[in-house]
Amino acid sequence: MDSTDLPFEPIEGLSNPGDPPFLRGIHEGMYTQRAWTMRQYAGFGSADETNRRFLTLLERGQTGLSVAFDLPTQMGMDSDDPRADGEVGRTGVAIDSLADMERLLKGIPLDKVSISMTINAPAAILWAMVLVVAQRQGIPWTVLRGTIQNDILKEFVARGCYIFSPEASMRLVRETLSFQSQVPQFNPISVSGYHIREAGATAALEVGITLAHSMAYLDAAEAEGLDLIAVARRFSFFFGCHNDFLEEVAKFRAARVLWSDLLQKRGITDLKARKLRFHTQTCGSTLIRNQPLLNVARVAIQALAATLGGTQSLHTNAFDEAIGLPGEEAALMALRTQQVLYYETGLARTVDPLGGSAFLEKETRRLVDEAGGVVELIEEAGGGVAAVKSGLTASLIQEASAQSQGEIERGDRVVVGLNRFEEGVGASREPAPLPKGTGAEQTQALARRRDKRDSMAVRVALGALEKGARGEGGIMELILAAVKTEATLGEIVEVFTKSWGRTR
Repeated sequence: MDSTDLPFEPIEGLSNPGDPPFLRGIHEGMYTQRAWTMRQYAGFGSADETNRRFLTLLERGQTGLSVAFDLPTQMGMDSDDPRADGEVGRTGVAIDSLADMERLLKGIPLDKVSISMTINAPAAILWAMVLVVAQRQGIPWTVLRGTIQNDILKEFVARGCYIFSPEASMRLVRETLSFQSQVPQFNPISVSGYHIREAGATAALEVGITLAHSMAYLDAAEAEGLDLIAVARRFSFFFGCHNDFLEEVAKFRAARVLWSDLLQKRGITDLKARKLRFHTQTCGSTLIRNQPLLNVARVAIQALAATLGGTQSLHTNAFDEAIGLPGEEAALMALRTQQVLYYETGLARTVDPLGGSAFLEKETRRLVDEAGGVVELIEEAGGGVAAVKSGLTASLIQEASAQSQGEIERGDRVVVGLNRFEEGVGASREPAPLPKGTGAEQTQALARRRDKRDSMAVRVALGALEKGARGEGGIMELILAAVKTEATLGEIVEVFTKSWGRTR
């Protein structure tokens, strides 16, 4: 092919897009051939309310779904659990059983729309619910596309939504990695740097810790006797995007190089496995509440950095998210921002348009070195699980967070509208109203479903699951069997806590 026909500009000394170490992108054509997936994170109240939001977003041009679950669901609690009082449906959708998942996905063509779920400790259970819904819709698992986050190590160091010990939690991760071969287009894990960055990490720490955790998951797969190439091919990643535009573009390029190099060092030469596929979300921690319209500019800049960095999928935050749940207008503005980027800016005319910039290449090399040093530090400490248990990983994040916060408070780092230029742009807004009555409605619906289900079938399925959890064998099929009987999320988690205990 003549160089004038290429969808990118060849640069002396740099690999081409689509070639290892994938510095310039994992595909030769990137966005010149197809847009990134526009996947807005959404979920609130009941399954019915969230389903309506999903259908509206799809009608408006969104090309993938991303499910936000409420805190009780993330912590493996049913809506009628006393500990869930006041939190049901508040920060995401409440899912107690298979019936809720069926309502959530009603009318959504699972064979055509990919579905991503930000769920970790009980990820295997929520995934099982999706799989059963697909079966009941007559959709074969072989065509299902999507991702479960399922990154439990990040929960211990940055987010806090864990239930079991690291070792028990890793067993559930291994279960999903083992079962993935039956759902070949679904990503059983999305190793997340986003929450690490939101907790205060630098760009280099975000990439380094994320890739160190990915090595721990590969170690777990290897110990299980799984095919590492097949497992690595379905790994996906999730990064945040901050305001330092060129650093963020370089960060994504550096992450691709490091993942490719780390796999090559493990003896994995398969090029598809070495292509780092990632979703990006603009960072909520960069948004401010007193001049919310300024956040439109921040989100657009971060989204541009993510796309110039080569993301495969993108969520853009709503400008009012520093105040509360996104309002409908703000959520639509966030989606329209992505559409303006793709259709109006011309960034899809070529691949890696900033590649070859002396400063960008220098930044990329710096981040490769710094993030690679973090991976080495964690590996020397015994790996991702050991570093979580010793507190090393959390301490790295906490130190970086304290330094960053100090810079803002001293005024060394300017945040427009927060510590300088504080005169108002745009009126402050009231938070979007929270759903009312969701907790009571969910509790009543749950009671009705428990009355109607076959209680003997539930007891038998949960008994088999408990026996499996106490043993050494696989339990994903047992989780699926329990889900089919309408055993609830909380009941299944309780079986695991009896067997493994609960970590506080």
